[in-house]
Amino acid sequence: MPELIELEQQLNRLGAQLDWPATPNLASAIRLRIGARPRWWFENRWAMAAAAAILVVAALVAYPPSRAAIADWIDVHTRFKIVPHLSTPTPLPPGPLGRRLGLGQQTTLAQVRSTLKWQVLVPASLGQPDEVYLQPPPDAPSDGEVTLVYASRQGIPAAGETGVGVLITEARGSINSEFFGKMLGPGTTIEPVNIEGGSGYWIAGAPHAFVFVDRAGEVRYETLRLATNTLLVNKGGTVIRIEGNLTKAQALEMAASLA
Repeated sequence: MPELIELEQQLNRLGAQLDWPATPNLASAIRLRIGARPRWWFENRWAMAAAAAILVVAALVAYPPSRAAIADWIDVHTRFKIVPHLSTPTPLPPGPLGRRLGLGQQTTLAQVRSTLKWQVLVPASLGQPDEVYLQPPPDAPSDGEVTLVYASRQGIPAAGETGVGVLITEARGSINSEFFGKMLGPGTTIEPVNIEGGSGYWIAGAPHAFVFVDRAGEVRYETLRLATNTLLVNKGGTVIRIEGNLTKAQALEMAASLA
């Protein structure tokens, strides 16, 4: 902007020093001549003037001092910041993995086993869970519901953005195969499997719902939290569902090691 101010001052000083002749009244003559010209000439003159203006602006913008002065004059600046490395997104908020899944109150395996009247089973192939949750009735089946949460393990990736590798949910009740039609969606398959000490069903695809009958005879419609492959097991009157990005062999190994 200082360059424009200096230029304006120089032009004002130059104008004061020039001797201008008397200027006749040209307005009437100009109007007559414009009226006598064809319209295409008038439009071409405006087109030529616009083109000349564009060339002048382009030249000014191409010259760095002029570009900076114009930017100061119209008070517009655009700055680009180059970031060589983008930071890695962190979709998981801090805190326990299962807190976001609506599993009930976080507790410990020892507290659960001392509170409930039925035995909570743990897969020896996975070991002790990273987190334990207890959901009491009426939000859970009549005898309560326990969920064991495992973070991702080698060969078992986390499901979605939950950071959870495996969910094992247990409740007293029974599985009724008549309800499977209500829980299977497109692309989901179900296969009966035999497990030592019980029977079950391997559901592959992306099931979202689970239906069973609790000890009080009430039909329970529940959500499969991870929407991944699921193994349903009925073992000694306890309904166990194992969810995760698991192969059938991995799920069956976990079920066989429940104790």
